[in-house]
Amino acid sequence: MKKRYINKSIKTLGLLVLFIVGQSCSDVLEEEVVSSIGNDYINTPKGFEDAAKAAYSSLRNYYGTQQGLTVTEFGTDLYATGADGGYKGFHFYDAQLQPTVDYLAVIWDETYRGINTCNAVIERAPKATVSDAVKKLRVAEMKFLRAHYYFLLLQQYGGVDLRLTETLEPTKKTSRASEADIYKAIIADLEAALPDLEAKSRGTDYGRVTKPAAENMLAKVYLAKGNSSSKAADDYQKAATYASNVINNYTFKLLPDFASVFDQSNQINDEVIFSVQYTTDALTNGGGNSLHLYFGMQYDVQAGMVRDVINGRPFKRLRPTSYCLETVFKDRVNDSRYKKTFKDTWIANNPGKFTNVFDNSKTEVTFKTGDTAIFIPGYEMTKEDRAKKPYQVLVPTRYDEALFPTLKKFLDPLRPDRTYEAGSRDYMVFRLADTYLMLAEAQLILGKTKEAMEALNVVRRRAAFSGKTAAMEIKESDMTMEMLMEERGRELLGEQTRWMDLKRWGNLVDRVKKYNPQAAPNVKTIHLLRPIPQTQIDRTEGGAASFPQNPGY
Repeated sequence: MKKRYINKSIKTLGLLVLFIVGQSCSDVLEEEVVSSIGNDYINTPKGFEDAAKAAYSSLRNYYGTQQGLTVTEFGTDLYATGADGGYKGFHFYDAQLQPTVDYLAVIWDETYRGINTCNAVIERAPKATVSDAVKKLRVAEMKFLRAHYYFLLLQQYGGVDLRLTETLEPTKKTSRASEADIYKAIIADLEAALPDLEAKSRGTDYGRVTKPAAENMLAKVYLAKGNSSSKAADDYQKAATYASNVINNYTFKLLPDFASVFDQSNQINDEVIFSVQYTTDALTNGGGNSLHLYFGMQYDVQAGMVRDVINGRPFKRLRPTSYCLETVFKDRVNDSRYKKTFKDTWIANNPGKFTNVFDNSKTEVTFKTGDTAIFIPGYEMTKEDRAKKPYQVLVPTRYDEALFPTLKKFLDPLRPDRTYEAGSRDYMVFRLADTYLMLAEAQLILGKTKEAMEALNVVRRRAAFSGKTAAMEIKESDMTMEMLMEERGRELLGEQTRWMDLKRWGNLVDRVKKYNPQAAPNVKTIHLLRPIPQTQIDRTEGGAASFPQNPGY
């Protein structure tokens, strides 16, 4: 099992985070000292390294978690709600989406915890007893992370409290910075980090921020800025330049097979630019990557099936919309991504004769272990054709909130038992296919349709079934924004990008109304921002007058 820096010394790191954080306290409280770590610990070689590692840990609050998934995939054109779970206000955009929802505060507080840790490392670096080279590298990493955290906050909440110095004690003096000032700080941090970052992580340091990760982040930031109130004439050109740098100046390459990108045994591969590290070590894994839980259908109460590790623990939180399945993944002859994105076959692990069937072409089924129990063809088979099959066939007219095509990208067969939630799969924050798609988007907006087509075709060729490469290539006349939006859906489904994609394109409301019937009656332009957590307003001196709520909440 590979070992990564971020998974080490978690106990010490957790104490260190408590030591340096102040911003996320709910109020000015009397605090009990729970650690013997002194204020100068961060100046020691180990303390400095521990603090830098701790700054990464807040990424685990957003990526590979239910709260991160809720604010990035709910309420879009590609996913609807499943039968179970809460927080559906993020999908329905109804009265459930209130400033008091705890996920809003969880994301807010933990992200500021990460920011404050970054601030502490940056400010205290001059006194740290480490080499100048190490100081420069760690400070550069912290500037990337701080920029990354602020970008997430900005996209979700709009203008937030901009703190670029360490908060040493709880404070009630906070205010909302402008979007322009936050973009300025984000870009300044990323550009300042570039000269001192390494081109590639080394050995046990795999997972640290690198120069290409920072350039990839800049491409993403400039794309978002280009369609914001803070836009500048050269935003899209800068996005294209940084995306091109990542593609051309390093050793990244797309893996030959789309499915192999999600092979859990090959998480350190040529396509990954930056990932959040998880592990099978329960002591250091925290809540783990739990995305394996949320996309699964209710297979485990069906004939011939019981829950097992391989097929996952299905929480039934998200199911693909009709638009997702019938339009985005319409091509299943040339494009392999429907087949390699969704699980279509379940093998019987509970032998016997069963009468509890959902397939109305039969009244009972009998299975031996290893037989096919459930098959999802992805199209409407006639009742007569289904009757010929010895297994149950789940067709589109039978899809519901419990039975639907299951996203298999995040299934985690390395879990120790069938109920285990803390998955060990790394979360890929940046991968090269996304970079090509960002380049295509920037070039298309710049009017460089041919260049956009060429970037998009790189991704499409990789997705082709054997012998179908030519059929997957689009012509310049096909290179439209609609094609780009669908392509991002095919390539990045479920990868915590869609809500912010729609926000960036400025069509969240339109596309939710068009493709998300559950949310269509409620979604409005106010939903381009989340509510500011009520806890933040309550703990601000002056309350809403000093830290105003976003309009409409």
